[in-house]
Amino acid sequence: MSTVYLWKATPEADVEMVQRATRTMLDRLVQESGIELEGTVPLKVHFGEVGNVTFIRPENYDGIIDYLECNGIRSCFMETSALYGGQRYKRELHEKTAIEHGFTRLPLVMADGDRGESFVEIMIDGRHFKSCKIGRAVREHRQMLIVSHFKGHILSGFGGAIKQLSMGCASKGGKLAMHMGVKPRIRNRKCRRCHLCEPRCGENAITIGEKSFIDHERCVGCGACVAICPHRAISIFSLRGAMNAFGLKAFREKLVEYACASQKDLQRIYVNFAMNITRGCDCEPRRMKPLLPDVGVFASTDPVAIDRACFDMIRDRGTKFRGADTFAYAESMGLGSSEYSISEVLVPRDTVQT
Repeated sequence: MSTVYLWKATPEADVEMVQRATRTMLDRLVQESGIELEGTVPLKVHFGEVGNVTFIRPENYDGIIDYLECNGIRSCFMETSALYGGQRYKRELHEKTAIEHGFTRLPLVMADGDRGESFVEIMIDGRHFKSCKIGRAVREHRQMLIVSHFKGHILSGFGGAIKQLSMGCASKGGKLAMHMGVKPRIRNRKCRRCHLCEPRCGENAITIGEKSFIDHERCVGCGACVAICPHRAISIFSLRGAMNAFGLKAFREKLVEYACASQKDLQRIYVNFAMNITRGCDCEPRRMKPLLPDVGVFASTDPVAIDRACFDMIRDRGTKFRGADTFAYAESMGLGSSEYSISEVLVPRDTVQT
């Protein structure tokens, strides 16, 4: 059984309380886990796509950065290139997005190079992969803080530590390998011919016209078209079975296998922000309405336990995400344990942190 630390959000909680909570939480986790932090500990983050407003804001990371700085530890923001079209598919535009969204306190390191070309192959023994392409810089640091926004995801059901560790740390080739076989289709009766999806497709696989369609020979299954369509005209489900439940299950298993490769023989600390919990991912370039009030901030050394705790607590509050089968496969792969105990972190408003 793994320990998951939890600070519960309250209606009156502000950014300063979040910062205090993450400092206190990390201090407890490090001490009680007997972790000796090294001189450099990067933060794996997600800057949010242009047009998205519910990603975790940079000020919420300040408590983590303060904790590291107070302990004399250097850090950086670490990311990898996106697979699909948009403003995060190459270094210069990814950096532009980070700056526009306020991520300026730390330097940015693109773990997989300028355009996703820098990676190392990590051997595993998975159902789908025997080797995984992980961003080179990810594997160059024995310790890393994997900071995730826990929310829904159109393909995996939910996104948190496991997805950040897998898709978030994979090179562009690794992302492609995970997405292969996930092919959406256009439902013409719902298509309004707005053409928003066409420029989002990096493979020129979409044709919009009297009969709109996606060329599955070109499509890599990145899901960008599904995310951008305001009319829900693009579906990940197909009567022909290209995107049936088994296909989605296989996609989630691939995420788990890449997560195993990403952290193999390395030490990771996981922080999940269960705030601004939306049905879709931060990669979606649109405004989304949170599904429920903020739950809080979670921390653990176990990616499976922390995601399971978030998943369960959100379910108990009336919102259920797909993808529960992820946990059983993750356990079978040795990624972590879905059995956890909650250790609540209390941070009174008048507490002064030093």
